[in-house]
Amino acid sequence: MRAVIYARVSSTTDRQSTDRQVSDLMSYAECYKMEVVEVFEEKVSGAKKNTERPILVEALDFCRKENIDILLVSELSRLGRNAFEVLETIKRLVDDNINLYMQKERFTLLDDNKQPSMFAPVMLATLSTCAQLERENIKFRLNSGRQLYIEKGGKLGRKQGSVKSMEKKKEEYKDVISYLKKGISIRNAAKLSGKSVSTVQRIKKEFILIKN
Repeated sequence: MRAVIYARVSSTTDRQSTDRQVSDLMSYAECYKMEVVEVFEEKVSGAKKNTERPILVEALDFCRKENIDILLVSELSRLGRNAFEVLETIKRLVDDNINLYMQKERFTLLDDNKQPSMFAPVMLATLSTCAQLERENIKFRLNSGRQLYIEKGGKLGRKQGSVKSMEKKKEEYKDVISYLKKGISIRNAAKLSGKSVSTVQRIKKEFILIKN
């Protein structure tokens, strides 16, 4: 069975890593004698729309084009924390006859006949809705904390002079910009330049989409 791993963390800094997700899923694949064809790793908020998550889109396209049997994720929320976006991804997998395994939930989307089980739609809708509610609760607490901080005289935002100018960024990331202008994918540009995928995504947005 040919498998693809998709791992995601929300933080675009080095505070979070996809290493544990990948390691655990690799162990699962080895245990069940699956061939892991490709690993896709992304640093982006789960609240983003699917169209704003290029690595996820790339992973789904790869699964379809390469006739991958199963997509492995550590938990359903790795596909997103917006219920409608998650269910859209699930539908795409079902339409393409691609199975999905969620390690935390110990749940497999399709049966041996490549059909979703009777209770799969209900379970997936419930799980994705819970993930969205969890995110909304976190967002509410963060906003409440910020408001209290401001009321006590605190100031938000970067310190003055801490933001790099566009010219400095252009010089620092000239290799990344060059790769992207040549049509190299975000993931490959990150590997070639030694930069993180999230950094390459940001540079593409700032210099490729805006400047061209």
